[in-house]
Amino acid sequence: MTWPGILGWTASLLAFIKAQLVILLLHVLSAGPIPRHVAFEMDGNRRFARLTGRRAVDGHSDGFHTLKQILETCMRLNIHCVTVYAFAIENFNRPPDEVDALMKLAEERLVEIAQNGALLSQYGVRLNVLGHRKLLPVHVQVAIDKAEGMTRQNNRAILNVCAPYASRHEMTLAVQTVVQQALDKENFDSSLITEQIIEENLMTSLGGSPPLDIFIRTSGVKRLSGFLQWQCCENTQIHMVNTYWPDFGLWDFVPILLDYQRKVLASVVGIVVPGILILQRPSPNVAR
Repeated sequence: MTWPGILGWTASLLAFIKAQLVILLLHVLSAGPIPRHVAFEMDGNRRFARLTGRRAVDGHSDGFHTLKQILETCMRLNIHCVTVYAFAIENFNRPPDEVDALMKLAEERLVEIAQNGALLSQYGVRLNVLGHRKLLPVHVQVAIDKAEGMTRQNNRAILNVCAPYASRHEMTLAVQTVVQQALDKENFDSSLITEQIIEENLMTSLGGSPPLDIFIRTSGVKRLSGFLQWQCCENTQIHMVNTYWPDFGLWDFVPILLDYQRKVLASVVGIVVPGILILQRPSPNVAR
């Protein structure tokens, strides 16, 4: 056997061993408490691209690839709901060429993952696109309607893609709906306007999402930035990681899941554990 043949065989063997170790790891993790709803604020795509001297849209494309990998990991762990922050309403203030490239990427990739035999179909995931959709170009709205329709019968899990989204907008719409419902009743009763009713009218609730268990933001920025601000309650574990989203992988996710399991098990025996963890994984990231 030639050296190239030996190297190829070795690489294939190592890839096989790695795949088997991942399967084993996920099997071990699934034996413990598994969150029902995990949210990802996918931050750092543009900075990741700049590190390698590429365009911002290339970083967003890499970020979509990461989303597919992480979503598949979540599905293999039987996490019921995944919510991702894909595009903020204020992102329309970015350079027009970047916004146009993002709209084209969204149009293509949403339909791609929703097609028969693709990721969402394979794992029975229903797609919900949450946000102020009327702000999007018509061709993107059409693509969203098509992708959602292709997954409407899926009932094993949920993928919420927030775009264009802002928590203030979501909460405002929920309050407006609840107030209008109260006014429409024959005898107006302000006691009908409660936190519970408002929560039931949030976009995530209307889409069937369970309460948020874990909130993860990448890139080292330590704020929510208008993402799921109502849903991040006292029971939500918030994790801020230094890794840029395109570089986020299984070995970033596993410590978060283990921390969740530790805290859930600790709560069973009445031990109070802080709900926020700042992870400081060594990273090649430089100036932010």
